[in-house]
Amino acid sequence: MNRKNQNWTYLFSANFFGILNDNFLKNCIVFIGITWAMPSWLNLSQLTTLVAAGLVIPFLFFSPLSGKIAVKYSKQAVFRWCKIAEFPIVLLACIAFWKQWILVGLLSVFIMGIQSCLYSPSKYGLIRDIGGEKEVSFGSGIFEMMAFLAILAGTVVAAVMADYSSVFFVCVLLFVFAICGFLFARSIKVKELPVEQDANSSVNPIRFLKQSYLFAKQYPSINTGVFGVAMFWLMGGLIQMNLVIHCKQTLGVSSSVTGIVMAIAATGIAVGCGLAGKLSGKGISTRVIFIGLTGMTLFLLLIILLNPGIYLFAAFIFFLALTGGLFEVPCLAMIQQANIGRKLGDMLAYMNFVTFIFILIGTLIFSSVTYFSNENSVAVFGAILALCLFTMFVMYKRK
Repeated sequence: MNRKNQNWTYLFSANFFGILNDNFLKNCIVFIGITWAMPSWLNLSQLTTLVAAGLVIPFLFFSPLSGKIAVKYSKQAVFRWCKIAEFPIVLLACIAFWKQWILVGLLSVFIMGIQSCLYSPSKYGLIRDIGGEKEVSFGSGIFEMMAFLAILAGTVVAAVMADYSSVFFVCVLLFVFAICGFLFARSIKVKELPVEQDANSSVNPIRFLKQSYLFAKQYPSINTGVFGVAMFWLMGGLIQMNLVIHCKQTLGVSSSVTGIVMAIAATGIAVGCGLAGKLSGKGISTRVIFIGLTGMTLFLLLIILLNPGIYLFAAFIFFLALTGGLFEVPCLAMIQQANIGRKLGDMLAYMNFVTFIFILIGTLIFSSVTYFSNENSVAVFGAILALCLFTMFVMYKRK
């Protein structure tokens, strides 16, 4: 195996174990923490919301800082030091599990979110450092595929641990995943562009957003890519929230079956991301973006018009997710391929920042549609279809 292939393996694996540990911790707090003695104001839905917020809120406040770090320092060093920082966070989480302290558990999730945010632009930036301009589509596709497989694995393993294992094994796995992530991260050896010690990007979120948008306007593909990635996550978040309502209220299936459908969706995205990397070849194919958006439109229409039973619905969800992966990866590659040197770190942080703003907008859309439609899941799918068509229109105008 040559050095480039080794670096690909190390980067994909380090990313996998990092996201695996994030989602394993998050879901363990929900599945296991709900059985602990909790404050009177905290129930399951509130706990789930707080845990999700713990991994989201850091990206809204610390993304500007994470971009500046990726510009001023070695991305490999940032990756390694953040993986080292994962060990005391895991230790704090283990204390929460042993003592059954739910607030300490929530604090550990929040700190883990900060840690994940701080090295996110650095790890994404390494895709271009390893593969060069010609392999950003391939690298982005496999990178995202491994990320969604990690999300799926973290959810499944946490559920199994909650039902069949002890706190001891939960703590062991938290440390094992952290160790694996660190070992793979420290094995990456790649030549980076020189750092920029005089990086002048603001760490003020509002000012950072304005500066980044104006800078990205000089490179049209960046804002187009950021919009595409953000819309993918907005629509994906809506689909994920709507699956719970649709499976339980419209299809009348159990929580276990709902979980299987959500796992099918995660698998579909992973397959789509990997396939997008292959189809795009050594460049960026806007054709793949429109294949993805067209596929999403088709399967959303089938769900709305046919109102299928659980088996056909699960199949439609798989292909809806797969075509979503086809759409997202070339958008990410458009940002990666921009010839902007170390400023790529800022642009990846800008992508994270905008993405999580869009995720919050998606939450508001979901709340509004379900409120006015009396929790009609088909109406939510209709809203997602409208967003998909809007995205296709914007991407067509910008191509």
